[in-house]
Amino acid sequence: MRRTLSVAVFGGLLAVSALAGCGDSDGGAEGGGGDDGQIVLGFSQVGAESGWRTANTESIKASATAAGIKLQFSDAQGKQENQISDIRGFITQKVDVIAFSPVVTSGWDAVLKEAKDAGIPVILTDRAVDSQDTSLYQSFIGSDFKVEGTKAGEWLVKEYEGKTGDVNIVELQGTTGSAPAIDRQTGFADAIKANPNLKIVKSQTGDFKRADGKTVMETFLQSVPKIDVLYAHNDDMGLGAIEAIKAAGKKPGQDIKIITVDAVKDGMTALAAGEINFIVECSPLLGDQLMETVKAVKDGKPVEKRILTKEGTFTQEEAKAALPTRKY
Repeated sequence: MRRTLSVAVFGGLLAVSALAGCGDSDGGAEGGGGDDGQIVLGFSQVGAESGWRTANTESIKASATAAGIKLQFSDAQGKQENQISDIRGFITQKVDVIAFSPVVTSGWDAVLKEAKDAGIPVILTDRAVDSQDTSLYQSFIGSDFKVEGTKAGEWLVKEYEGKTGDVNIVELQGTTGSAPAIDRQTGFADAIKANPNLKIVKSQTGDFKRADGKTVMETFLQSVPKIDVLYAHNDDMGLGAIEAIKAAGKKPGQDIKIITVDAVKDGMTALAAGEINFIVECSPLLGDQLMETVKAVKDGKPVEKRILTKEGTFTQEEAKAALPTRKY
């Protein structure tokens, strides 16, 4: 599905190749944004590393169409250098607004300043940046990842309340340096730290990918004699780990309790079947909120610096009830 988008500049007299993308660019790739009065949004997506990310992309594309916004979409394929190139391409095109979900938290100040100097407002979605200059972006729309980690840890504390003996936990972390990986780790660790019997014995990145989750879990099973709990920073890594657990002759959800984050349909299905024990929701359906914010920013209206998404948690019975109408 990868396609090269052509960007027309200098009144369409010169064509250059830019912005390696995933899927179609909605509405073409002309520069100059808004000659016909239509808002042009340049969006750089992290990649397509998980079911969550696919649902997030679909939400953004569908919401842009419904809102009448021309979307210039690019897939950074998990690389910061691609995303920086995407943003610079959007600046060259003179889009009205730029939005992106940062691959990692650091290293954005220079390109964000370029966008600011060009007079193009920037909106962050799903993931934050660590820039001290918050004037470089208008708003950040997404989840509170630390709260998600905290919810996961609080469930575990309650699950083992009153029980004696050490509980060995292995952790499948998200992409190194990314906001969700950092915050989900911190929130979880803070929630369990008052319980010395709850011990994180191994942590390693699975890069938010199902295949990597399986591979790392295989390593955990070989190197850790006793694993009681797996905490995975997303459903996809947890689902990969389930494959490894089954291959090792153990029962996921019973021999090893599993906590994940996201609540995508595959994860919820595993939870309903008892192979996952608890899921903290992280909704990918940010499209409508993003388009509302894009319109407000384009009109010069004030927007909240931090816009949170509404999310919950799921047990097995709650997953069974939610699955029939689950959108992602």
